[in-house]
Amino acid sequence: MPDIFVNYRTSDEDTAATVIERELSRRFGTERVFRASKSIKIGRSFPQELLIAVRRSSALIAVVGPGWADARTADGRRALDDPEDWTRREIIEAFESGARVVPVLVGSTTRLDRRLLPPEIAELADCQYRRYSNRDAESCLRRLGDDLAEAIPRLAEAERQIARATGMAQTHNEIGRVNGSVVQAGDYRHDQSGGIGNVGRDVGTFINNASGPVHTGNGTQHNTIRNGGVEFHGDGSNYVERGTVNNDFGGRGGREDRRP
Repeated sequence: MPDIFVNYRTSDEDTAATVIERELSRRFGTERVFRASKSIKIGRSFPQELLIAVRRSSALIAVVGPGWADARTADGRRALDDPEDWTRREIIEAFESGARVVPVLVGSTTRLDRRLLPPEIAELADCQYRRYSNRDAESCLRRLGDDLAEAIPRLAEAERQIARATGMAQTHNEIGRVNGSVVQAGDYRHDQSGGIGNVGRDVGTFINNASGPVHTGNGTQHNTIRNGGVEFHGDGSNYVERGTVNNDFGGRGGREDRRP
């Protein structure tokens, strides 16, 4: 059964409710998050499934948009005043079952005023709320998920199990007195027979399976091969002897001599 029940009004912010449910499902597992149009199987009793799910959930997320409080029934009455309104009924069930009720105010929705709510759900206005905005969706969803994981320990454990199963477990390192950049990765595998150096600013260079000497630092490197030679200087000059080719790219005029 679910741990989180997503309560919303279809005429108000069903899109936001879907986004919230999908992110929480991704983080904690889809079976732990109930949203009616996703979770109720074909042919099942709609009222029964709703009531069972909300009564067994540890938290109810009440998605409240700008039109939530003023939505009307077919005969023109305010929906919140209708005892048969499912948005209202689910919130009442959550309070009666002792679930944690979290209003999520969408966009520019103002805080709820208990004086404007039916007495049966006036307590909703006193519950600590969170906000959701499309402009800052990532941080809003992350904060909501973090708060739920802290409030409901088994959600945190479910998240750790998903991370282990998908290879996304966090990597923890302690690094001190580093002058430069540090890159952290969950997994790092390589077959190294070359070397690792640093070229230009913070760009790291990895040379794999090097077949000869490699210079990745500062200073001068001299390499001599019997049938030719290679000489690298830190000031930008080089001399290559194979046939006869002389290149001088130093600071003395940029001379280049070539002989056939």
